[in-house]
Amino acid sequence: MIAAPRPAPAFLAACAREVERELRRRAPWAAAGAPGAGGAGAAASESPGCPERLAAAIELALFGGGKRVRPAIVLGAWEAAGGAPGTRPAALSAACAVECVHAYSLVHDDLPAMDDAELRHGRPAVHRAYGEATAVLAGDALQALAFEVLAAAPWPDPAAGLAAVRALAEACGARGLVGGQEDDLHARGADAAALLSLYGRKTGALFRASARLGGLAAGAGPEALAALEAFADAFGLAYQAVDDALDVTGLPGETGKDARRDEELGRPTLASLLGVEGALALARRKAEEAAGALRPFGARGRHLRQLAAWAVARSS
Repeated sequence: MIAAPRPAPAFLAACAREVERELRRRAPWAAAGAPGAGGAGAAASESPGCPERLAAAIELALFGGGKRVRPAIVLGAWEAAGGAPGTRPAALSAACAVECVHAYSLVHDDLPAMDDAELRHGRPAVHRAYGEATAVLAGDALQALAFEVLAAAPWPDPAAGLAAVRALAEACGARGLVGGQEDDLHARGADAAALLSLYGRKTGALFRASARLGGLAAGAGPEALAALEAFADAFGLAYQAVDDALDVTGLPGETGKDARRDEELGRPTLASLLGVEGALALARRKAEEAAGALRPFGARGRHLRQLAAWAVARSS
């Protein structure tokens, strides 16, 4: 049985509000004052603004819901690593960047060529609302925006900024998130070990990058970065295991997405391979492992510990 739902930590809600404010400021149409400034029919030479339909699709992808867990990990890692107040703007920029990558990946995951999903965050998937071609372009634009934001961040050390760009690029590339998406398309018959490897790329790579970016913004050294990445690796598997259980036990109104979609597509999940209880037991073990990785940080790691506890007792 899934444990009684635990309210999201106040830290998660506070991070979500802060990141959403900053994302609004960084949105492609922000400088022009409104989505699609210049109108959808304006010639490119007349308006450098984002086309209106594309802006609306990005708006749905980026602001149509979501818990902002990855940005919270960035900011929690920055805090755990003892980030000085003057370095928080870099951490906030990194948090926005990883959320842009996450949003882009969901837009592409939902496409007809991949999961062909109807819903995302309880709303129509972007391709359902704006068409497949515009959805592809919205995802492309969000990935580009991630690196625009990250490269423009006020990194206290230029070397840390370069390391952050590289870490995010590796996380969302062919050996990370995109590679995991490709494996997921052909996952029929995969066993638990293969599935865990797939999840380590498709889901875990961005969690790992989130923790690393927060540490880099704080000026963390190699040992602290390794501990933060160990937290993220365990957290990512715990989070995915609960997602797989909720895909079986949850309702679309609760989870905000199509229920049993992997089952319909014939793709294995931890719930189908281990059973719901087995998936949840794995999630609990990984959450404990994640919390254990935070011991070097003492009290500074409390918000990341709260996230790990919440991740295995959530209902969406």
